[in-house]
Amino acid sequence: MEVYVARQPIYNEHNEIFAYELLYRNNQTNAFPNIDGDVATSDVIITSFLNIGIDELSAGMPCFVNFTESLLKLDVPSYFSPRDLVVEILETMTINEETVALVRGLKEKGYRIALDDFSMNPANPFMRDLIKLADFVKVDFRTTTKKEREQTEILCKFYKITLLAEKIETEAEYLEAKSKGYSLYQGYFFSKPTIMSSHDIPPYIYSYFNLIEKLSDPEPNIELISDLIKQDLSLSYKLLKLVNSPAFRPSNKINSIQQAVVLLGIIEIQKWIFVLAVRDHQLERSAQEIEVVTQCLIRAHMCELIAKAKYTFSSSSFFLTGMFSLMDTILSLSLDEILKKVPLHEEIRLALLGVENTQYKALKLVKQLEQGNWEDVDQASADLGIQSEQIGRLYKESILWAEDVIHATKKQEASE
Repeated sequence: MEVYVARQPIYNEHNEIFAYELLYRNNQTNAFPNIDGDVATSDVIITSFLNIGIDELSAGMPCFVNFTESLLKLDVPSYFSPRDLVVEILETMTINEETVALVRGLKEKGYRIALDDFSMNPANPFMRDLIKLADFVKVDFRTTTKKEREQTEILCKFYKITLLAEKIETEAEYLEAKSKGYSLYQGYFFSKPTIMSSHDIPPYIYSYFNLIEKLSDPEPNIELISDLIKQDLSLSYKLLKLVNSPAFRPSNKINSIQQAVVLLGIIEIQKWIFVLAVRDHQLERSAQEIEVVTQCLIRAHMCELIAKAKYTFSSSSFFLTGMFSLMDTILSLSLDEILKKVPLHEEIRLALLGVENTQYKALKLVKQLEQGNWEDVDQASADLGIQSEQIGRLYKESILWAEDVIHATKKQEASE
């Protein structure tokens, strides 16, 4: 499925791009739809940092992202590098002792803070504490009066905070902002938001909450957690994309989901599950999408069973080979593009590209089974040293396993 995010440049006083603000979009219409703030921010995060990739999206420049109060309490900003992120505190947020403590904690970790659509409320004793923590104050030229802006300008000058003029739509507004000491500018006068899109795997296996429970155990079972992730095609793909991000990029290629889990660590995975659960819980899925994912699960499990029946070494790479064999269909991307985004082991990569190695032979046999090419199935089974009758039993087992996984998903969705 196609996913979207908009970015709007923020310019400095030399008309150079200083940063981008990332904005929620759910289609090519360049407007913010009516949607829950937690879901909007979660979607922006997933689309920007995992599906598109923050380096590709921002060209190394910082990104301003709105955060709701609940996502701040979950410490979601800390999932990302302070280099990449400017945390925007929304004007709708309740400013109290807890809010100030949350923002102070982010500042201590090196994050920059922007106060969005800021307007000073002298009656609130915590407002001054909050503004002292700000790096940027964003002032909306569409909704504020000159008198209101003047109060903010004096305050920011006193605390040496960078003023950002937003919703600048005319040259007169730009010149006024410049004369009043604003050094950053954003608005239609400079540039409208640009919509960028990518492709995402729709989530089917709503094991997120079960997974959160397992991750919260005093002594988490890595093998059990890995098995739960393996059953969710969408989650598996995002996990591997995360491993390949600049913060975690491994020196060795990934050969199994369990290896990725160990590399990331329980705490990091737990953080991402929260974000994914918020975003993915509201997505709808078509019957065609479910069918393709079911076929992926069948291939993955069948390749794994072939490896267990034939080889003494790990079957995990066979599972990943089967799982990624239809990823180009799901994402509407070429296989070459996909393989650049995930750090798969060389043997898996070669098998997916059609090179005759052990993983490829297993995948080829599964494809022949799907097509009903029984003579080819008999020959491939003989080449692998597995009896055709056993292959039939393993394939039936794989179909039942995939159907059980999909059924469990539907049952869990119905109960939520």
